[in-house]
Amino acid sequence: MKRTLASIITIIALSIPALALATTWNIDPDHSNVGFKVRHLMISNVKGSFDKYTGVVDVNDKDITKSKVQVSIDTASINTNVQKRDDHLRSADFFDVAKFPAMTFVSKKVAKAGKGKLKVTGDLTLHGITREVILDVEGPTKESKDLYGNIRSGAVASTKINRKDFGLVWNKALETGGVAVGEEIAINLEIEMIKGK
Repeated sequence: MKRTLASIITIIALSIPALALATTWNIDPDHSNVGFKVRHLMISNVKGSFDKYTGVVDVNDKDITKSKVQVSIDTASINTNVQKRDDHLRSADFFDVAKFPAMTFVSKKVAKAGKGKLKVTGDLTLHGITREVILDVEGPTKESKDLYGNIRSGAVASTKINRKDFGLVWNKALETGGVAVGEEIAINLEIEMIKGK
């Protein structure tokens, strides 16, 4: 019995330092932006964002390459500031939000890419299709305490995807040549995080 108890105490003692290595940060949607832009009529870019999302970043305090990211975005929260366009984007022609209410990103690998920069590789699931994407990340920034005593940090991330890779294939040919909506989507994330307590 004594040996068993001693073994349990030893296991717990050895586990505490390992658990202490990771710090959980929650993405603050009130001070973040999940934005995108796409070419329109081959002449200009239309910008938009998703206004509802949740995310957790588990930062390994000893080795940042062992950190993990998990994000879920409400596809119905798409916002391009034009109601008619947003309704079309929510329809079966594009995001089909009734069938696919969320898109998710789950990291698989974090690599250093220079001073203050990372490359985060993960699986993006959109429109029922999962593809690997790589986020170019600047940050995380130095920690800062807000007016309420919360510890915060930030990061900026960007990537580009082809919407057809995720089954978003709707388009219209133009009389002057080309198509109404570009295939490449540029994604830019401005993220502020609050350290978990």
